[in-house]
Amino acid sequence: MSTSNAIDLSQLPAPNVIAALDYETILAEMVDLMQTGVAGVFEGIPDFDVTNEADPAVKVLQVAAWCRMLDRAKANDDAKACLVAYATGADLDNLAALFQVERLVGETDAAFRRRIVLAPDGYSVAGPESAYIFHALSAHPDVLDATATSPAPGQVLVTILSRVGNGTASEQLLEIISAALSSATVRPLTDQVTVQSATIVNYAVTATVYTYDGPDSSVVLANAASRAEAYRQSLRRLGRDVTRAGFYQALFADGAQNVLLPSPAADIVMDDTQAGHCTAITITHGGVAE
Repeated sequence: MSTSNAIDLSQLPAPNVIAALDYETILAEMVDLMQTGVAGVFEGIPDFDVTNEADPAVKVLQVAAWCRMLDRAKANDDAKACLVAYATGADLDNLAALFQVERLVGETDAAFRRRIVLAPDGYSVAGPESAYIFHALSAHPDVLDATATSPAPGQVLVTILSRVGNGTASEQLLEIISAALSSATVRPLTDQVTVQSATIVNYAVTATVYTYDGPDSSVVLANAASRAEAYRQSLRRLGRDVTRAGFYQALFADGAQNVLLPSPAADIVMDDTQAGHCTAITITHGGVAE
């Protein structure tokens, strides 16, 4: 597994600046304010029956509460636009400018966000692992993932996982990355850098899903397939183990009664130079069970 110290933004707690959006709570606050909070401030506040939704005053408060909730939602969106963990599109581009990082052609927000977090390490010329990873990810849009290890003092092995095909990096891509990492502003003079493609470990998923009586089995199977595909995509990283437990969890969609998983027959443990490539996901309906 990688030892990079880059912060995992997905593990950060939700910031306090993001307000909860609960219409009923906001309405209750406004009713309380109307009944007690404005006494002595505004004159002529009429009595109203809060339990009677036909009361004109209640209708006004409902509209006001809804508008306040929309205002809070807009404020939440504005706050998120200022945070790397939440910003998207042009907002994320502007935050990246603070780190002197530009979006690559076709780069997704998630991939760009990862490079932004790594960017400060890229300023170093001392050769930290995360600096090599940052510069490798920034060298070309086809780089999906990168790791840096040191098999011996003064030697750095950078492994590349490509977005193209099964993940094997082409010679052309490796040459581009090697040139980027050989720059005098990137590589310490004492480091000998070798760039190689990831070793791809092929595997296939074969599963039988049993469903309860009632739900449409085709819907359950489609949901299971979607969840399994999402998990497969999450495994497209160097050093990411392929676990049976992960696929079991993904395949146990709502309505699933049981899951049999003949393949993979065991967990597939990867080192930092390896990545899994799923050649197929085959899901069969085993029938209805209780």
